[in-house]
Amino acid sequence: MPKSAPLAMSSTAQRDNAATHWLLESAEPGIRLQARRDLLGEDVSWTAEEVTGGAIASRLLNGQKADGGFGVHPYQKWMGAHWRLVSLVELGVPATDPRVMRALESVLEWLASDPDEPDGALRIRDRYRVHGSIYANALAVAARLGKAADARVKNLAEWLMFWQWPDGGWNCDRHPHVTHSSFYESVTPMWALAEYARAAGDAVAAAAARRTAEFFLDHQVFKSHSTDRVGDPKWLKLRYPEYWHYDYLHGLVMLDRAGALPDERAKPALDELRSQQQPNGTWVQEGPQYWKGRSGLYGDAAAWDRTSTSQMLTLNALRVLRAAGA
Repeated sequence: MPKSAPLAMSSTAQRDNAATHWLLESAEPGIRLQARRDLLGEDVSWTAEEVTGGAIASRLLNGQKADGGFGVHPYQKWMGAHWRLVSLVELGVPATDPRVMRALESVLEWLASDPDEPDGALRIRDRYRVHGSIYANALAVAARLGKAADARVKNLAEWLMFWQWPDGGWNCDRHPHVTHSSFYESVTPMWALAEYARAAGDAVAAAAARRTAEFFLDHQVFKSHSTDRVGDPKWLKLRYPEYWHYDYLHGLVMLDRAGALPDERAKPALDELRSQQQPNGTWVQEGPQYWKGRSGLYGDAAAWDRTSTSQMLTLNALRVLRAAGA
């Protein structure tokens, strides 16, 4: 923690207040501005220049090529435009930055180039086995950046709905006996379809997102469908960015974005979140990060560190608790 991190507090409200003030001192403009809007309820707006002036956002745009990409496949983990855009949107970048929009164009062109979608996707036992998170990240980013009316974006939403499983989620598992959706492949489509539904006024997409929310709520966000235990112990170890992975805070964040909080079924996850709050009001990463080094395959273009990841975790945790009235 930086020296300016808040001191230990006695009550929940004091801890939350201290953590909020810590976020307001963040070196990253996108974190400060979103904290003011989402935690203090201020009527605040910002320009692309303000957000991209931050060190993390600036690094995410470094090295952009004329085609909008970054010299690697759009999906290359975690250096491609696909992943950079998710982090930029999480930092609050608006659609007015031409570099961001060129990066989005490169991703949409890549996904639109597959002529076999949607019914050409792998289908086993009447279920389409697809990486829902790939299409969903692009859909969510595009909706946030004002591109919901683009035909390619509408296609992404329709594909996801076409592939949705009966229980409300998605799964890429090719084993015929698997008939239960994956938390990993379902959490991002829930966000994406909700974002698209709001931006496009699409009631069908809103209903699809709600079905996914029911899937997660029926599992109390982090529990097995067959027992009352945690589905995977790794889901209790917070980290940021999650990329295509899952943890219970990520599930809560996406439920909030889907308009599914408050809900009594989320209480066990919210209690767990409170239990992991530090005495100084913050939340910190616990599991190892998914990146390897600063470049190349699984490289970290943003150069996240323990302070910035803790700030994003803390911002998201406080957002969720506020939405849930917890």
